[in-house]
Parts: sequence; structure tokens; C-alpha cells
Amino acid sequence: MEKAQQQHKEEFSFSTEVSQLDEAIKLLDSSLSLIKWRLKPSARTRLHMDVLALCTGMRPVIMVDYGGKMPELQERLCALLKLCQKESSIFEHLRVMIIEDMIYLVHIRGLAEHVQSSLNSELQLLFVDLEQDPLKMITQPENNPLVMQFLSVQKLFSVIFPMDGIKNYFSSCPRTDEVLDVNSLVMTLQSSYFIDLSSCLQDTQVTVPTLNGWLLGYPIVYAFGKEHSSEAIRNLSTKSLRIFRISISRNSSSTRGSQMEELLSFSVPYGLSMGGSNEQWAKAYLAHMQMKWERCKQAWRSLQMDVSECKPQAIVL
Repeated sequence: MEKAQQQHKEEFSFSTEVSQLDEAIKLLDSSLSLIKWRLKPSARTRLHMDVLALCTGMRPVIMVDYGGKMPELQERLCALLKLCQKESSIFEHLRVMIIEDMIYLVHIRGLAEHVQSSLNSELQLLFVDLEQDPLKMITQPENNPLVMQFLSVQKLFSVIFPMDGIKNYFSSCPRTDEVLDVNSLVMTLQSSYFIDLSSCLQDTQVTVPTLNGWLLGYPIVYAFGKEHSSEAIRNLSTKSLRIFRISISRNSSSTRGSQMEELLSFSVPYGLSMGGSNEQWAKAYLAHMQMKWERCKQAWRSLQMDVSECKPQAIVL
């Protein structure tokens, strides 16, 4: 099984040719015009970066928190993908995903790889307990009920996004009486431009912010139960934070392509990241991102991590 998964993983490659990616951006812009989606320049730039990050394997999932509100945002993203997928295969693995009131763009093959990597513990995921003050890392996650529930959600994602491919899985998937009808979800992945996973956290104490930390590819996850949201917000809002930012520049025929742009950023309580970029987990995470960059460095010119400080302020989780 592991050998087959590894072989399939090696067979699949992300898009890395500069000319192909340049054409993808042009197609994206022309499709935006066709559906009359007038994005602000900053939002359009973010969409460009997010789509390229997905298509080159730099990120498995991005959260779309720009470009409008639901349900119009979902409709526009689906219409955009429909047009782009008709014209170019580079977009074929992209889907719109909904979890409660959050909307994402996902690369279904990239997400399958991310899930498998997480379950194989290829990159250590650290949990910050926001229910207690002072804030602490969860040192024995295997003994924490919330983390164990989170693991069960990860395993559910591994069933929905298998390494051996959506079509192969769908043809052999048995019926299930679980909360989520996995057969139905896999069919949705094949036939539609979006999938609704709003029920994936049902009957668990896992919150969307906790799930987001993992889905979006961060090494640090904020953990708190649904009944402790107010304590989590209060505890985090009173702390200084370190902001870890990964920036990247693109190999492109355009002048703008050589500029450093934010790929992703995440926060860590200052007291739990005193070493900044010298923290062992930070070094491991940067090495992990550099490995991703190595396999698509034809597309990206350079990658770097910067760390800054953010004073206590109101936090929305």
C-alpha cells in the first residue's frame, strides 16, 4: 500500500513551466472579465498568488477572505473555475470548498498529499492550548481529547481526498452510514466545482480556526473547544504575537513577477516563540517550505521567512 502511494505521488507533478503559468494568469484575468467580477487590484493580486501557489504545489488550500461575501463569492468562484477549466488543464484539480461560513480554494491532489504527509508525521504539528492562561503548547497531544478528535477529522479528509485519486476511490468505495456520506462527497468532487464539508466537524469539539491552522499549512495550530471560544479570544487578545511570514517571488516574463509577495503568514504567541526563526519548529517548517520550492523552482525565483512582532490587540477567531 505505502509503495503504491509513493509511486503515485512520484507520478503526479504540479505545473511549473513559466510560460504555462503566465498563460494561466492571463486566462484567469480574461475569465474574471467574462463573468464581470470586478476585483480590487489588491484582491486580484492575491487571487493570482493563491492560484499559482495551489497549481505549483506550494500550498494545498487557501482561504478566500477577499472578493465579496457568501453566497455570491461561492457563485463567482465556481463560475471562474468553470471557465478556466474549459480552457486549460492547469486548473483541473482546483475546487471550491465550503466549511460552515468559510470558503476555500483547494487543489484536490495537493490536499491529498498534505493529508497523507500529516498522518505520516512528516512535519510535526504543534498545538497551542488557548483555553488556559498562561498559554502553553500541548506537550502530550496523544492524551488530549480535543487533539484526538482533530485526528479523526484528519482521517476523514484522508478518505475524501485519497492519494490514489478521486476516480479510483469512487469506483471502489463501499457505502457508509457515517455523518458524512463519503460516496456523495467524492461524486461531488468529480462532477461539480465545489464541495460542502460543513458537516465534517459535526459531533466534535474541533473548531474551524483549529482546522484552518492545519488545512492552510501552518506548523502551529490554535486548539480550543467550541464551548471555550470566549476564553480563547480573551487569552489570545492579551498576548503579543510573533508573525511568521513566508514570501516568494515568481519567475515571470513580467516585471512584477520578480517582486517578493506574501505566500502565507501565521501567528504564534510571543512567549511561545522567543527564539523567532531560530526555534527548532520554525527551522523545520522553513526547510519543509524550501523542499516544496525545490520541486517547483522553475516557477518561483526565491523564498524567504521574515518574523515580526505584533502588540496585543483584539483577535477574531
